[in-house]
Amino acid sequence: MTRRVLLAPVTVTPAKPLTPSHLKGLLWTDVMYRATSALADVTYRYSPTTYHLTEQTLGFWEFLDRTQGDLPYGALSEEEIGDLYVLFRKDAPAPAGALRPYALEAERNGWVHPASARVLELWTGHYARLGLHDPGLTVHQPPRLGFEEMTERLVGLGMGLDQRSGGGPVYLDATRYGLPLRQITTPDGHPNYLACALRELLPLAAEHDEVVLLYDTELAADYALLQRVLAGLGPRVHRVPVGRVPIDGEIRSARHGGWHEHTAGALLRTLGADPDVRRLGVRLYFVAALGPGRAQSFRADLLHKSLDRAARLLRRADGVRLGAEAVREELRRHRRDHTHVDPYRLTSSLLARARRTLDHDLLTTVYL
Repeated sequence: MTRRVLLAPVTVTPAKPLTPSHLKGLLWTDVMYRATSALADVTYRYSPTTYHLTEQTLGFWEFLDRTQGDLPYGALSEEEIGDLYVLFRKDAPAPAGALRPYALEAERNGWVHPASARVLELWTGHYARLGLHDPGLTVHQPPRLGFEEMTERLVGLGMGLDQRSGGGPVYLDATRYGLPLRQITTPDGHPNYLACALRELLPLAAEHDEVVLLYDTELAADYALLQRVLAGLGPRVHRVPVGRVPIDGEIRSARHGGWHEHTAGALLRTLGADPDVRRLGVRLYFVAALGPGRAQSFRADLLHKSLDRAARLLRRADGVRLGAEAVREELRRHRRDHTHVDPYRLTSSLLARARRTLDHDLLTTVYL
């Protein structure tokens, strides 16, 4: 029987440009999705809609309307919108009452601020040029659970602590497993990222045999909690941390800026016209060369060497087609004790096969 796998990567909020750290996570997920889809029934859940209700996004929208007026967002670049996001992060947080109208419009009507709509539009173009599967960036994909339903289900699992009746917040409580108590809403009911993830993943997890959580290593504590909750619903739950990419030896949040020369748009302008070379080359670099950790800084020269390597691999594989079963057999070698395919092991194996026959069907299935 075909196993059902849910891939749930951390979702980038549409308020700033895609940086090398974002690209690394997206490319890891894409390789895992395409490779695992050849062996299992895979659901790739990545819904910006779900996370519009976070303070990070609603606060940005409120800040723009309060301080910038009616800007022509449809004509702005993602870097220009990102500059506004940096200004927002220097501003004092807006009160909950100021965010509530934005939350209601986003939740009830699927409304998206024009700035974020523009960012998502630009990202769709980046996805196309990088050969990334688009899981619905511009599609309204609300979570199946409302906040109240999510809280009730969490309490029913014995992992929710709802103190709103006394003016307090809601907590995710996995203390009996030795994990810390984690607040997931403010006392006035505003959810954080983890609360939004629970709304999305609680109903989905029980429908799958395996859940794979891909996340930024900075979020390790929250994803350990999420793993514990979802595992209680029956599936095997795996956490796959993907380290950020330092720039000149330093890891900085996008909120601080400093990314202008390293955005997805800026990088794409340097990657050449051949789509197959571009798509394979970026995966060789961001998945295999950088690896799962965060020790290596971004290097444009090594990215371009990966593009050169991609061109050589494609020439060597030209006309070599061993068939679907040979592709599946190769993919199975990189699964370990789980259903999903390990992107790092698979992609690194391409670089280790310099003198062996390379199957074009494998490249087409996973990378192109």
